[in-house]
Amino acid sequence: MTFTLGPTARSAGYGLAAFDQIGSTNAEAMSRARDGERGPMWFVTTEQIAGRGRRQRAWVAPRGNLASSVLEVMDVSPAVAATMGFAFGLAHETALRRVSVEANLRLAGSDQLKYLLKWPNDIMVRGQKLCGLLVEAEVVAGGELAVVAGIGTNIIAAPEGTPTPATSLAALGVQIGAEELFAALSDAWVEFRGIWDNGRGFAEIRRQWLERAFGLGERIAIQTGTATVEGTFDTIDESGCLIVRTADGKRAAVTAGEVYFGTAASVGAA
Repeated sequence: MTFTLGPTARSAGYGLAAFDQIGSTNAEAMSRARDGERGPMWFVTTEQIAGRGRRQRAWVAPRGNLASSVLEVMDVSPAVAATMGFAFGLAHETALRRVSVEANLRLAGSDQLKYLLKWPNDIMVRGQKLCGLLVEAEVVAGGELAVVAGIGTNIIAAPEGTPTPATSLAALGVQIGAEELFAALSDAWVEFRGIWDNGRGFAEIRRQWLERAFGLGERIAIQTGTATVEGTFDTIDESGCLIVRTADGKRAAVTAGEVYFGTAASVGAA
């Protein structure tokens, strides 16, 4: 089976560049944007050997896993572009649900797979990390902003020894290939790209994201690099910042950081 766009994505005019192996789909997408590509266009592979997550961490996708990035060039500010990641996370969660129908039919009601969105950029299932997302933006010729949203998904294998335990779709009993998930993702992205609408629809994206939020209302600690913010995960605000309600009842806004929940919150804050 080869990578193909879903029918909705094809109708919406998305392009596709598929690779047998590549260093990084995000890096390839941004390189093309610098060279004049204006998309919208997907870059996808089942084997990524030099991928990056947040804070320049390595994200390697062994053959059989999925690494995919979408390039959108638009006239928005970097702050607005950052909120596109929430729409992208929702699209991927939707795609995962759609390809997991058969697996969920085999499971008892209380044990069904539920994919949750962890601020700012992970997808979790049963308390384990399944996907990591990275949004990057750069001004290109003409003054527009090239925005690349990439996501790595553990299809057949998950890394070991990670700070947050990881899992794969195969380990969860979801027997699909990277190609099937990508087709579903490309179609779901058209839906949520339309809702987001260059930031104008972020209120609706925020509402739907909070319905799927991992750890909402739970104890949380965020290491920001210079300080640790502790309290309860209250919400995300209208710009996508995480809002923590501290022990003294105040609400603190966090723009970035390492997030720990529950028991791990104490460990992370130590």
